[in-house]
This record gives sequence, C-alpha cells and structure tokens, in this order.
Amino acid sequence: MATRKPSIDQDLIRDLANILNETDLTEIEIEQDDLRVRVSRAGTAQTIHAPIAQPQVTAPQQAPVEAAPVAATPSANAITAPMVGSVYLSPAPGSKPFVEVGQMVKEGQTILIIEAMKTMNQIPSPRAGKVIQILVADGDPVEFAEPMIVIE
Repeated sequence: MATRKPSIDQDLIRDLANILNETDLTEIEIEQDDLRVRVSRAGTAQTIHAPIAQPQVTAPQQAPVEAAPVAATPSANAITAPMVGSVYLSPAPGSKPFVEVGQMVKEGQTILIIEAMKTMNQIPSPRAGKVIQILVADGDPVEFAEPMIVIE
C-alpha cells in the first residue's frame, strides 16, 4: 500500500509570501503536523515531509532594529540587488573592478557579480550614466533590493 503525501495548500504559500512582502522579512517557516513549509525571498521554497519528534517551544524573538542616519539614505538612482548573495566587484580575485567611482557606464554593461547558490550572476547597469558611489565592498553579502551602486 502506497503512502499518500499530504497535498500542499497553495493559498497558504501565497499567504506566507504576502506576509514576507508586508513585513520585509526574508524568510518565513511554519510547521503543521508532519508538514513543514519555508518560503524565502531568495527564491528557494522547501517542503519537507518528515515526522516531527517533539514540538519545539521557543520564545518569540524580536528582530534587531537597525537605525541608519538620514544622510545614509540611498539615492533614488541606486542600483539595487535583484537577489540575495555575495557581491563581487571584479571578474576574478585581484583583477580590475568592473566599475569605479567617476566612471561612465553604458546601459547593459556589467557593473558587478552576485554569487547566489554557487552561480555567478552578472548584474548589468539598467541605464547609462556616471558611477557616483559604490555602496558595497567586494565579498559583502547583499539582501534582495539592497542598494549597491549609485549611477546618475
């Protein structure tokens, strides 16, 4: 006799995704009976079917609050990260960076690389202009929509 896997409630997943958008969380996970669902902004969703030995009771944790000075507010011209990963400013360690402050760039020109899930993703400039500021350092982790480079 074959065991039947529980069906996945697509409305539940949509609701969890909406919660991520509304709260600016990067990941949310729930457990119900023997079903665990994790939804992440990184584009990875996992469903794990495994019996849960004991319910784990933990106190709710408050997210750390980060205050940024008003002067550090990124420009409307900031290029933001399209994904979560590690940012690299040059094509290889020790080589010349893709762009430098003061440099003119063309639309479509590679401005940096984001490594996500062991894949190197070249990030093109969405517009032509002058690089005003580089807001990330080589090897820094970046979150989805985090400002990286200002091009005016």
